[in-house]
Amino acid sequence: MVKMITDIKRERIVDILRNKEIGRKVSIYGWVKTRRDSKGGFSFLEINDGSCLRSLQVIADKSLSNYESEVLRLNVGSSVMVKGTIVASPGKKQDIELQAEEISVIGWADPAEYPLQKKRHSFEFLRTIPHLRVRTNTFGAVARVRNAISYAIHKFFQENGFIYVHTPIITGNDCEGAGEVFKVTTFDLSEIPKKEDGEIDFSEDFFGQKAYLTVSGQLEAEAYALALGDVYTFGPAFRADNSNTPRHLAEFWMVEPEMAFSGLERAIRVAEELIKYLFLFALENCREDIEFFNKFIEPANLKQIQKGIEQDFARITYTEAIEMLSKAKRQFQYPVEWGCDLKTEHERYICEEVFDKPTIITDYPKGIKPFYMKLNPEGETVMAMDILVPRVGEIVGGSQREDDYDTLLMRMKEQGVDPQDYWWYLELRKFGSAPHAGFGLGFDRFIQFITGISNIRDVIPFPRTPNSLGFLNRRVYGSDI
Repeated sequence: MVKMITDIKRERIVDILRNKEIGRKVSIYGWVKTRRDSKGGFSFLEINDGSCLRSLQVIADKSLSNYESEVLRLNVGSSVMVKGTIVASPGKKQDIELQAEEISVIGWADPAEYPLQKKRHSFEFLRTIPHLRVRTNTFGAVARVRNAISYAIHKFFQENGFIYVHTPIITGNDCEGAGEVFKVTTFDLSEIPKKEDGEIDFSEDFFGQKAYLTVSGQLEAEAYALALGDVYTFGPAFRADNSNTPRHLAEFWMVEPEMAFSGLERAIRVAEELIKYLFLFALENCREDIEFFNKFIEPANLKQIQKGIEQDFARITYTEAIEMLSKAKRQFQYPVEWGCDLKTEHERYICEEVFDKPTIITDYPKGIKPFYMKLNPEGETVMAMDILVPRVGEIVGGSQREDDYDTLLMRMKEQGVDPQDYWWYLELRKFGSAPHAGFGLGFDRFIQFITGISNIRDVIPFPRTPNSLGFLNRRVYGSDI
């Protein structure tokens, strides 16, 4: 039975620890992290409310009316309300503590069933309980960093005159023409309508045509950029790529600015400025959490972030990258030759072992890049750029967009893309076309880098991957389920 909360006035533990106002009376709500009992008739409770990494130590003594009946029965995971007075702490681990004058148990956590204990759990185990893993130090810190960086992204673009555009999640085309898309339908899958030739009759579906979950909001953002100037999207994207790697999700988040009257150089400059801005924002606003990751997850993390702020990113062409990889004194799993798509091992070698900092690669072969990227004058490469970071690889991909109607139509046909599916996109090149450029920042991969966490499934609240909707091993708690 969960108790009703009648006193909704509460204070965040992060503010209490920051202000250290000894003698002030406060009310906190949170979850019990630990309980230690003393023979002297008092207990130490560590209470965390999610507002920061640290917990607030609460001293509860036997003078409390429910000390014997409830306080001594409190278990890890139970939710409580504590009223009391802030006092100086004689302990070495904290400056202040809360002397409890009232403790009310809001919700109990049965220790026989509650899966989180005061010990380090493996990430693999925690992925089986994504609804509870955010209560751990690591995942609480990830959530706070993710929140702060989300805010900082909007702050950066809004302060630089960009307009936020909500691009559609359901779309009629595959942005990159790769075919790895989730189909959207209202058909009863046991009774799919067919045409006389046996083909599925999508005219009877909800939209009257094939529909997909979006891979990217870029194309629609281009339409708005060619009316509003500088725009950006920040939302979910989906890819039905059967990849079980530490870098891939079926549902992920993308930041995608598009800029009119701009070329590749501006896209590169804005991308580098954005990344540096986010690095600095994280250090200024999430220092405690970043230092936690540096201590327990990735020892080089803080150094890499600071280097990303202080140094210019390295910059090379694709051709130069191939030359470096060909001369590398190591064996790659995937062979390297001009025209190949760079794999993660190649990207990491360049930004980790060659430059040891974020690296920009430009001018990729047209055959390995989407149809919408503008051709360079020599006709074999496109005005594209990727930004690579250590430990992760590519986190940004962008280009100057092809603004010439005839060239774009030719590129579509070369890559087997049906121009009829993109008639409106082509039409943008007929009515007041202008040079424009943009890029996509993989938000989850960026969080990977800034936290040092190696698997992308551990930086998103509920990972969606092949054969998994986030809840891997169903836990049965009793006959009431």
